[in-house]
Amino acid sequence: MATYKTDHLLGSEDHYAVHEDAKRYTLRDNGFLESKNGSFQYERVLSLHSQDKKVPKLKLVISKEINELKLSAVTSNGLKKVDLYKSDQLEEERKFAEGIIESLVNANVLKKV
Repeated sequence: MATYKTDHLLGSEDHYAVHEDAKRYTLRDNGFLESKNGSFQYERVLSLHSQDKKVPKLKLVISKEINELKLSAVTSNGLKKVDLYKSDQLEEERKFAEGIIESLVNANVLKKV
């Protein structure tokens, strides 16, 4: 998966980059899993009800060098990007995603640019 210096959720005006203080242990402490190729992946269902099969997921990939990222909201099967800002039907999921991103900003994993 291609990573970028800055990225944003589809439909959002807010762009994010990897915080310069982010380290390997910081990512692990915040729920990231290290993949076989060395990149770090974070994936969360955008609902309090984990049993809900149709709820989109937030996917975040940070490069092995911890300097680039890929941020996206995808369908539950992970195959298609979802625009959380397109309609009011996804308002709850949008707020949930913004809350997760805000917690990662507060933990110095991401920074708003």
